[in-house]
Amino acid sequence: MSGTVILLGVLAVVGLWLVSIYNNFIKLITRSEEAWADIEVQLKRRYDLIPNLVETVKGYAAHEKGTLDKVIQARAEAMKGGSMADRAAEENMLSGALKSLFALSENYPDLKANQNFMKLQDELTDTEDKIQAARRFYNGNVRDLNIAVESFPSNLIANMFKFAKKEFFDIPDNGPEQQPVAVKF
Repeated sequence: MSGTVILLGVLAVVGLWLVSIYNNFIKLITRSEEAWADIEVQLKRRYDLIPNLVETVKGYAAHEKGTLDKVIQARAEAMKGGSMADRAAEENMLSGALKSLFALSENYPDLKANQNFMKLQDELTDTEDKIQAARRFYNGNVRDLNIAVESFPSNLIANMFKFAKKEFFDIPDNGPEQQPVAVKF
């Protein structure tokens, strides 16, 4: 009789442990999905601001068509989506193109003084800061999930329920974010 009670007690503890680990995985996955949604919101805001910024610059720097075309093309590529690695690379190309656009504004004092341009630039800078924060939040949640997927004994539960690691939203080593912006006068 006491052996049965002990066995039932051990099974209950193991069952509660399994449920606890499973629920932790659900929490980690949900947090990483929420963090990705935050990134998506900020990227959408950036995509919406870029055409207004480009149109404002066009009026002052019509002969700088190459730079403007690069920004428009980078925005179009970034909006396509794809895998996390592709998405990160495309977003980084867009960031580099925007840096070139802001560097271009240094050549046009009237543009730098334009209130609409300044407001758009400030909003875009604020959005870029929010994207950075959302990236850090996402990567932190992905880190926690990936550790749980690989750590013993939670990896047993991860394998049993097919919980998988997620990709980080990283900046490539040779990406435009790593390169200094060239300001030419």
